[in-house]
Amino acid sequence: MGFKVLYHLTTNNLKGIAEEAKWAESMGYDGLCTEDAAHDPMLPLLMAASTTSKVTLETRVTIAFPRSPMVLAYSARDLQDFSGGRFRLGLGTQVKGHIQRRFSTEWDAPGPRMREYVQSLHAIWGAWQTGERLEYHGEYYNFSLMTPFFSPGRSEQPEPPVFISAVNPYNCRVAGEVCDGVALHPLTTPKYLKEVIKPNIATGAARSGRDPKSVNLSNSSFVITGPNQAAINANKEAVKKQIAFYCSTRSYSKILDVQGFQDLGVWLHEMSLKQQWDQMAELITDEILDAFAVVGGYSEIPGLMKERFDGILDEVVLNAIGPGSQDDAEVKKAIEGLQS
Repeated sequence: MGFKVLYHLTTNNLKGIAEEAKWAESMGYDGLCTEDAAHDPMLPLLMAASTTSKVTLETRVTIAFPRSPMVLAYSARDLQDFSGGRFRLGLGTQVKGHIQRRFSTEWDAPGPRMREYVQSLHAIWGAWQTGERLEYHGEYYNFSLMTPFFSPGRSEQPEPPVFISAVNPYNCRVAGEVCDGVALHPLTTPKYLKEVIKPNIATGAARSGRDPKSVNLSNSSFVITGPNQAAINANKEAVKKQIAFYCSTRSYSKILDVQGFQDLGVWLHEMSLKQQWDQMAELITDEILDAFAVVGGYSEIPGLMKERFDGILDEVVLNAIGPGSQDDAEVKKAIEGLQS
């Protein structure tokens, strides 16, 4: 059995989203996703829904804590109804610095708070669907008011699946306990999946009496590809910079520990504090690149991905090209190869 294949929309061009989504569906992608970075992640999916009919539409991810669960419950419900049940809500915690200094909101116990966040969403959606009194009371969130005027009422669509980004063991257990899937970090390796992520998902699932296999594992590994070796080599440099940036963040030190790259994270973090961004990529050796990235021509990618992730992943992200490329036919074959 193959993978479902997702495509990241280019959200810095909102006017082009509708056509880009239409193109991606014609290429055979199974799903489209957006990120919460320099642009809002929800609005592009509304536009993508208007020109597609089959692909899933997913935030990958929406940063949860700066937004009330009630606010996201409304947005997710509207997108789910408008798309005919194709929306998936992906949530992330972000890191302390961004939550406090970029969003100016509270940071406390992200794992337990994320558990309550997901439970709150289900409580809100359930109250709308059944008409029963809204009652959710936790340590971080409390919801007890929902009058008919503010309730959208019953939906013909099921509740949107909820995915969270999870790297550390605690959040993996939260995913197993209360979530439909995990939007894995690009640094995630097969070794880390087997030794940390899957066992902790299973532990969390056991708490709720769930089958851990019901938790979808969706990866966004670095894929370095192109029509020829020159293009592949050019793409390597950009990926090395991304890997260096991620490895400088102490939140991902657990992955580096498992891979045996403990010192790398320390060195890169020190360089980041000194603003030595341009030099950081020089520390990413071929060994490190091979640990975190899949490298090969279009026709080689399906086999390489299967070799690395077969049996341990459900979905992968492939952004080899965008609309207007001369390589459409080759990439379409690569998508089909991953799916089969």
